[in-house]
Amino acid sequence: MIHVAPSILSSFVTLLATIGPIETGVIFASLTTGTHRAARASLAFRSTTIAGIVLLLFALAGNLALDLLHISLPAFRVAGGLLLFLQALSLTFSGPGLSSISERERLDAEEPGDIAVFPLAFPLIAGPGGMAAVVLLMGRTQGALEGAGVVAMIAVCLILTYGAMRAADRLVLLLGRTGADVVRRIAGVLLAGLAVQFIFDGLQAAPFLR
Repeated sequence: MIHVAPSILSSFVTLLATIGPIETGVIFASLTTGTHRAARASLAFRSTTIAGIVLLLFALAGNLALDLLHISLPAFRVAGGLLLFLQALSLTFSGPGLSSISERERLDAEEPGDIAVFPLAFPLIAGPGGMAAVVLLMGRTQGALEGAGVVAMIAVCLILTYGAMRAADRLVLLLGRTGADVVRRIAGVLLAGLAVQFIFDGLQAAPFLR
């Protein structure tokens, strides 16, 4: 029987919900309708690579940035937990989510030009929720091994996202709108619980509650 550390499983679920491979794949299909297969493959690879660099930077330097700004980790846990909870509510009630794109951004993406950076890499894949999540997850790690586990989960979720983008048309046909909504709602419920736990952890470490 394979044993998975609770922290790794929690990291995977949090990142899976905030990055949203299925939602990304569905939106990618709509944004690249009529685009040649080779061009779509290039867009998928470049956007996930750029998003991965952004998320990795936040994972490795996020806590340093908090120190420079004199923001305590407990304070960011509460703020980040609230941000993730808002995304969870959007996912649960089938809203677009904080890591999705607005109608204005969708229209901009339909204009001629390269959409790998905007809106695919940001804010679709590496959105505010995902960036906050990686900082929170790295902030609660105990040692280099757990930190490496979080980075590995980022890589796994990005690989799943890349796969969903490559199979976007089949994903849309398989799930349909109802299936995508069901997956989004389940992810929202799981993310809500994780977000509240981040808030509890932040409050527990708050100096005024000691």
